[in-house]
Amino acid sequence: MKIGYFSIGLGPLTNPEWVRAAATTAERVGFSTLWAPEHIVLVDRFSSKYPYPAGEFSTDTPIADPFTTLVFAAACTKTIRLATGICLVPEHNPLALAKTAATADRLSGGRLVLGTGIGWLEEEFRALGVPWERRAQRTREYIDVMRKLWREDRSSYSGEFVKFSDVRSFPKPANPGGIPVWFGGESEPALRRVAEYGDGWIGFNLTPDQQRQKVRRIEELLKASGRKRRDVELTASPYKHPVTTDDLERYRDAGLAEVTLLNFDILNTERDLTARIERMAKEFVEPAAKL
Repeated sequence: MKIGYFSIGLGPLTNPEWVRAAATTAERVGFSTLWAPEHIVLVDRFSSKYPYPAGEFSTDTPIADPFTTLVFAAACTKTIRLATGICLVPEHNPLALAKTAATADRLSGGRLVLGTGIGWLEEEFRALGVPWERRAQRTREYIDVMRKLWREDRSSYSGEFVKFSDVRSFPKPANPGGIPVWFGGESEPALRRVAEYGDGWIGFNLTPDQQRQKVRRIEELLKASGRKRRDVELTASPYKHPVTTDDLERYRDAGLAEVTLLNFDILNTERDLTARIERMAKEFVEPAAKL
């Protein structure tokens, strides 16, 4: 089993020295993936329901652009995988996002995972001038568009939200198959997105038993979609649920390939950050490697 680290590009890890320290240390001690979140803008007052524990979402925590952050981390590292966690796809122009992601993937040597979602903060969409309605349908169309642009030398598309003819988009991703597109979310529609057109899934804030139920459901949906279990990589982030070494085996037995851990410690210096990541590696990365 693999262990990921969430996150860079958040709070003090928007500073270059902290990003460098986190990225190089995480790679050195064996973490498999670095995750960077996204919110383009935040608002102090919102009526949208945060999908995870109440009171945990702060609107005054700095959040950097995930692609810029991950490219910076890529320049500091050689092998660790780099993932958006998550990119709010419907808030972007898909042609611009395709180029940004392809450039980041190429500069990282093919290490990018495009972790995606449809968004939960309606007020953010409104501030950006993006329609909140039909954002799930918009997301699917945008991902179809991006995959065409990554794959084809000259592309055309005519859909509900996007129309263009005979355009070229370069550079292409480092790998001919394009960039893996993973979905976050635990709802039935989110699991359907994974099964129907995703390359992976990250389940958030779920216990091993809850993850097991979601994995079984994804397997059912994959079969219904004519796809195989091997077509997707399934991962988990326990978020606020306490995790022990024994839990890693339970997550593995639930069918997950990776567990992504969040660092909630209050850290004052880069040295504190490095020491904390090293402790996490001894506690989780080393035991996970033996499973």
